[in-house]
Amino acid sequence: MANIKVMDNEITILKIEDEDYISLTDMLKAKDGDFFISDWLRNRNTVEYLGIWEKIHNPNFNYGEFAIITSQVVLNSYKLSVKAWSEKTNAIGLVAKAGRYGGTYAHKDIAFEFGMWISAEFKIYLIKEFQRLKEEEFKQLGWDIRQNLTKLNYKIHTDAIKENLIPKELSPAQINFVYASEADVNQLVCLANMESLNAHFINEGTPQKERLQKLNKIAIEQMKILSREDVKKIGK
Repeated sequence: MANIKVMDNEITILKIEDEDYISLTDMLKAKDGDFFISDWLRNRNTVEYLGIWEKIHNPNFNYGEFAIITSQVVLNSYKLSVKAWSEKTNAIGLVAKAGRYGGTYAHKDIAFEFGMWISAEFKIYLIKEFQRLKEEEFKQLGWDIRQNLTKLNYKIHTDAIKENLIPKELSPAQINFVYASEADVNQLVCLANMESLNAHFINEGTPQKERLQKLNKIAIEQMKILSREDVKKIGK
């Protein structure tokens, strides 16, 4: 759940089936005078718009019931609730929810259309604030992705060092010490040194096979040094 503020009105946004649904109930608070969602549903243009949206997005839409509603909506005595609309046509664009976050919610496409019934200004600010929210979510998602990629890249590098650069000459005790934990300081030191040296060898045009041999030899020397008791005491 997320909230946006549109012209001093808090508007709730829910994720339903991985789609954004905006609270029409909250949006109504910005409307001057008495106005109900059922009034909006009595408008023929509204029903036609909802029908087109459902045809595009909902393979289970009931066209027969939709035709009946369309023929009756022009009658002054006809009333249609969100619940009745959803139940009769199997519509998914409008949702009536009960409970803590209860109210009428509409898919963002429909909510933007509903915003015009509040006012043109409200619709513009609604779209603007919704886009701002999506941009913030995207930034956060990008940060999470970068964090995960960093972790994965670190794992790839450290595993490569362990499997290809740490030779059998090192004793099991030494290897266990160096790789006892994923965040081991010695591992980070060796990784940083290997990356720096590898970049230097690449710039010198050293062939890949020769680079690996050199890095292997240097890694042996560094890991032996790092695993010595006198070196371990330095960090204490």
